Parts: sequence; structure tokens; C-alpha cells
Amino acid sequence: MTSDLFEQLKNLATEQRNPASMDIDARSTEEILALINAEDKKVATAVEKELPHIAKAVELVVQAFTSVGRLLYVGAGSSGRLGVLDAAECPPTYGTSPEMVQGLIAGGERAVFKAQEGAEDKEENGAKDIDDKNVNAHDVVCGISASLRTPYVVGAVKRARQKGAKTLYITTNPRSKLQSPEFADLAKAVDVAICPEVGPEVIMGSTRMKSGTAQKMVLNMITTTAMIRSGKVYENMMIDLQMTNEKLKERAKRVIMIVTGVDYKQAESYLEQSGWHVKTALVMIKAGVSKDEAAARLRKAGGFVRTAIDGKSL
Repeated sequence: MTSDLFEQLKNLATEQRNPASMDIDARSTEEILALINAEDKKVATAVEKELPHIAKAVELVVQAFTSVGRLLYVGAGSSGRLGVLDAAECPPTYGTSPEMVQGLIAGGERAVFKAQEGAEDKEENGAKDIDDKNVNAHDVVCGISASLRTPYVVGAVKRARQKGAKTLYITTNPRSKLQSPEFADLAKAVDVAICPEVGPEVIMGSTRMKSGTAQKMVLNMITTTAMIRSGKVYENMMIDLQMTNEKLKERAKRVIMIVTGVDYKQAESYLEQSGWHVKTALVMIKAGVSKDEAAARLRKAGGFVRTAIDGKSL
């Protein structure tokens, strides 16, 4: 007699065999790479079909940021590591605080570097991590689970909903599976589900492959678009850089030079005058105003450089 978990896994899209790779173990290196590449090409199309749902997710995240809320990713294994990675990249890229976007992974920090077997198997572990983070109605909690069923993630999302947070769920199983009776409790706890159907993996069940790629693309879209909508980008350049190393200082100078046409020395001078704040330096130059005036304009514009430069709608 098979276990309930065995039966559940057997029917998941992420646990099926891929007909295209049945003889992959008998192929040459070049043929294996070509097969993996051919399957990877399907990922972007699968994500494209989910754009309306991703857009809804972004709106919830922007609302959270506007109300001083947070975005918390919750995952296990590869999915959890992707959430941690996306969260870790936000502060140096967009000048956010480490608290604004966070990644929670089953098994804690150790699990980022080494698998913590069994850490994902209890819903109460996910619920506890949500409680420990004092999640509230201003926050958005995004569960990431290729298989859809990961108990740690399910428990975290359910508890987040109980605490009034908005909830997202990213899975590479079909939306119809989430809406089936066996996942009814989870479906009720999710505000927006994002379900790119990438099909079976080249290696059965190895969801760090196409599923992981799809999840990474979705996370990139959510945070990048939310940051743009929050005034962290001018034209197509990062303008809330944290000057934490020499590379970022030089990048900031280059941004100033590209946007305003000043030379290297002038860019450095304006950055020094602005307190190494790219947004302020840009407004100073483009609007021809003092540091104090530039800072005031930015406050009135909610941090949006284009509006602060224009000044008409302030």
C-alpha cells in the first residue's frame, strides 16, 4: 500500500518524466547540452503567460512598500535559496534596508549553503518563522514552492493570511492543481498565484532546473518592477545605489555623467556635495538647484527623480 505523500507526488507536474530526455544518459555531451537548452527555451514563454498575475502581485508589493510594509519570501531548498538571493540583492542595487525584502528558508541560514533534510516537512515550522518576523497587515508574504505542496511554505502562507498579510504563491504546477480539493485550504490563503507551467524537468524532479529558472525570472520581475514603481530607477538606471564599495562609487559617477552630460570630475564633485546621494545630485544638476532644494523636491515627489526635476507637479 502506497503512502499518501507518494500518491500526491506521483500526480504533480514537477514529478513527471520528460519524454524528450528518456535516453539522455546515452547521449553525447553536446547532445545533452542541446537538450537542456531546448527545454530552457520553454521557460520564458511559460512565464509570459503569467504576466497578468505577476502584475497583480507587483501592485500588492508596491502597496506594501508605500505603507512601510515588507516583502517576505518563504521557500525550502532551491526555491528558498532563490528567495534569499533576490532579497539579498535589493539593498546594494536599490538602496533598500535589509528589512524591506527578506528571504526565509526552511532550516534557517545554514540551509542556504547546505541542505537541511527534513526542515521543510512541517507546516508549523513555516508558521513559527512568520510569527518570529511579526508579520502584519502591511506586509506581503510570497511562498515559493515548485511542487506546490511544501509543508513549510504552506504553513507560512496560511499563517501570514491569518495575520492579515497579503499573500502570493509561486509554483510551476498548474493553477488547476492549486484549485483542486486537496489544496483547497492553501488556495483560500493565497491572494495571487503565479503558476508558470514549464513542464517536466530534463531530469525527473530536479526542480532546480526549469522550475528554478522560472522562479528566478518571476522574482526578478516582481522586485525590479516594484522598485521602478517606487522611484528607485531613473530612465533605465539604478539611482539609489549604496556606496558600499569602489565599484558602486564609480558606477554612480557614470550614471551622473550619462544622465547630465557632465564630466568625470564634475560628477564626483556633485556627488560629494550631495552627500554621495545619486538622486540628489541628479536633481541638482538637471534642475539647476541647490542640494537643499533638490532634497526638498525629492521629498515632495516621493523620491521620483523625473517628477523632482520637472518641479511643475510638486
